[in-house]
Amino acid sequence: MMLKIKRVPTVVSNYQKEEAAGGCGRNCLKSCCIQGAKLPLYAFKKINKVTEKDLDLHESGEPPVAFLESLILGEWEDRMQRGLFRYDVTACETKVIPGEYGFVAQLNEGRHLKKRPTEFRVDKVLQPFDETKFNFTKVGQEEVLFQFEASDDGEVQFFPNAPIDVDNSPSFVAINVSPIEYGHVLLIPRIFECLPQRIDRESFLVALHMAAEANNPYFRLGYNSLGAFATINHLHFQAYYLALPFPIEKAPTKKIASLNGGVKISELLKYPVRGLVFEGGDTLEDLSNIVSDACISLQNNNVPYNVLISDCGRQVFLLPQCYAEKQALGEVNAELLDTQVNPAVWEISGHMVLKRQKDYDEASEANAWKLLAEVSLSAERFQEVNAFVFEAIALDVNVHCLPEDVAVNSNTHPSVVAGSLECVVLQ
Repeated sequence: MMLKIKRVPTVVSNYQKEEAAGGCGRNCLKSCCIQGAKLPLYAFKKINKVTEKDLDLHESGEPPVAFLESLILGEWEDRMQRGLFRYDVTACETKVIPGEYGFVAQLNEGRHLKKRPTEFRVDKVLQPFDETKFNFTKVGQEEVLFQFEASDDGEVQFFPNAPIDVDNSPSFVAINVSPIEYGHVLLIPRIFECLPQRIDRESFLVALHMAAEANNPYFRLGYNSLGAFATINHLHFQAYYLALPFPIEKAPTKKIASLNGGVKISELLKYPVRGLVFEGGDTLEDLSNIVSDACISLQNNNVPYNVLISDCGRQVFLLPQCYAEKQALGEVNAELLDTQVNPAVWEISGHMVLKRQKDYDEASEANAWKLLAEVSLSAERFQEVNAFVFEAIALDVNVHCLPEDVAVNSNTHPSVVAGSLECVVLQ
């Protein structure tokens, strides 16, 4: 059955228009404008293992975070001064909702204004890249902050005016012109390859490197698959700074397994959205490979999902969801639909971006919980999904189970029916 739903996607670029095509002469990233163009280049140090020691001090005695953070925020504020954003996100009201979890509510009325209606198919996680639709090669060069590539000599380097090597398809960091928070940017891996919105090992590792290089627990990266409220079918991650813990980061977890390579897999407990948590790894690549293989299995099985990269790249939340499917089938009640909230990675993580003053004024933990409970897979479906995720990553697995009543990071939270807590033995 083909499901379609009327969608109004958030505008991420000032050139996100139907008529934005090639041959524009407006300083875009396509072949008509890219020849001879130069942009800043941040060459990151490849970190093998994400530890406090690795993320501590550079040879100069200064933490690498200082420069990357100042680069992101300095360039971002420059674009704000130049009037490239559709509204001033720093003027949006924000509050922590009283309760055990500390859900964060933001009133952002600007995100639902002047949007372009579109037909968005929600029943296909994997869809081919379509050059005729908006993609990130159509953004203006002024929206790009810098190129983000691995350093050739293993040390952090910065080139303020570097040529763009189109043939080697660098990764770009650009502004989101409809920001959710301060410093909201887009990471677009291998931009000129025009990859559709699907995770692969190489691209996910770039995202983990960015989280590790930032070395700031308040800087998180997020990913939305098609069918889970991605609005652009061109591979990208989102990232921003929020100087508060996300509720999902505070939720207790139950350990499921430890894999060879040092990656630990846990299940979220007492949280409205069921999900898996991946942590550790002997190397950054170990963690990246396990998570990306899990994502690929979801994609191949047509399961929409969201990803949150947390704790400077040391922790990754994988969250399969079904809200758009329920929406298309008419199974979401009108009260939730009226909020116009599309629960993507940030909302699922606990940062509730609200479009109406009424919803902001009446924001409560119960209301947040009610919305996110609609996002979650049922316990039965979650176990089915876990089965093929575990099959995809089950090479050389050693399983270590915790007792039924033991949870990691266990705090006191409102009760919620979670999925089965039994350990899964992976062959």
